[in-house]
Amino acid sequence: MNRNDLLAEGVEQSRTLLARFYPGFSDANHTTQAPGLPNHLAWCLGHLALTMHRVAGMLDGGPIPPDAFLEGADRGDARRFGVESVSFASAPTDDPTRYPGFARCVEVFDAATARLASALRSASPDALDQPVTWGKTTSTPGAMAFRMVFHNGVHCGQITDLRRALKMGTVLA
Repeated sequence: MNRNDLLAEGVEQSRTLLARFYPGFSDANHTTQAPGLPNHLAWCLGHLALTMHRVAGMLDGGPIPPDAFLEGADRGDARRFGVESVSFASAPTDDPTRYPGFARCVEVFDAATARLASALRSASPDALDQPVTWGKTTSTPGAMAFRMVFHNGVHCGQITDLRRALKMGTVLA
């Protein structure tokens, strides 16, 4: 397996892992927040999708997809996330009208995963190693791909904690 495929496979496997924790979520509870926990499922999926699209854009030059995100918006709608509502340091709300429905959240997340994996597979070695600005730091798209796998895992842990707090039961048995 070459470097590109290894990076893409890591991103795809993080999607597979996270999807194990979807059972029990629906339109009725995907924006439910539990006391003491930072994020709900809809926010996590939108945040992760936005972040992966930003990394994919470093490689494929494409924008954040307007059919999935409303640029500059602090609330979404039935089909799109508001970029500012799922950006770093945003505050999730339990108002389901501000986020897409559960199935659409999953669809947007899956599309972002597919886009990033495809961009990684298609990238030249030079593109993977090109310095890029990420927040207040400098990185490379290749290193950012590793970071996305870890980032997805961090939020998967939050979803696991949320499931426990909502008494949804285990999915690992």
